[in-house]
Amino acid sequence: MMLTKSAQAAFSGKVARPAKANRARLVCRAEEKSIAKVDRSKDQLYVGASQSSLAYLDGSLPGDFGFDPLGLLDPVNSGGFIEPKWLQYSEVIHARWAMLGAAGCIAPEVLGAAGLIPDATNIKWFESGVIPPAGSYNGYWADPYTIFFVEIVAMQFAELRRLQDFRYPGSMGQQYFLGLEAIFKGSGDAAYPGGPFFNLFNLGKTEAAMKELKLKEIKNGRLAMLAMLGYGAQAVMTGKGPFQNLVEHLADPVNNNILTNFAGRVSGSSQPWRPHGWWRRRYRSVAALALIRNRSVC
Repeated sequence: MMLTKSAQAAFSGKVARPAKANRARLVCRAEEKSIAKVDRSKDQLYVGASQSSLAYLDGSLPGDFGFDPLGLLDPVNSGGFIEPKWLQYSEVIHARWAMLGAAGCIAPEVLGAAGLIPDATNIKWFESGVIPPAGSYNGYWADPYTIFFVEIVAMQFAELRRLQDFRYPGSMGQQYFLGLEAIFKGSGDAAYPGGPFFNLFNLGKTEAAMKELKLKEIKNGRLAMLAMLGYGAQAVMTGKGPFQNLVEHLADPVNNNILTNFAGRVSGSSQPWRPHGWWRRRYRSVAALALIRNRSVC
């Protein structure tokens, strides 16, 4: 039929048009809603904040100061191997562990120096483990390897439940757990589950109060993570605890600081490097000027 019509058109001098194929056309239309840009010119931003990071950091996250030089929280160009939502959640969890660790590492030294605990328990944090060489068995309820195995099982159980709550919010309240399901059902936000167990004193009753508490928590947590890094560096460089390092630095800041400890470590000497007389006098004069300035300001 098509050939007949084409032949007739050819003899009549008319050009035959090709038949239209029955194909569905895909039309891509841009969304009418545009991404709302938040004006953060009045916000407190870190020095490393850039226009690219401020394009997706709108200040809604606790402790958001626009600082993301590696673009890890970029929802589009994050690389795909780390989810930005997981990074934000992971930072809060690490911050809480760091705050507990920073306090726990220095507490025995402080309490021991004050004479509140016996010398047997006044040990450095990096020597308090139950597995040699991190520590030595010291009268625990079981042998060190049994204690280590129990810790692994307990932490594995807790961490798996935490991971499941992140992946499936509220799922821990649906699974039977000794009749305590209501405590672990969460709030829908894995980082801030709330409830009678995780918010024992019912803090942050208003949205503004809760926002302020979240900001304080992440600020102190970031500081604690840096403190734990410093604890580890001090242990490697000096072989001493953080409280002892602090006391020695306050007693003689010129000869006990990060530079002298590092120089002594590099030179292989057991004693920290001592600055020459010119540097010592220079340091003391600067410290004296700073002290006078602070007193005049006060």
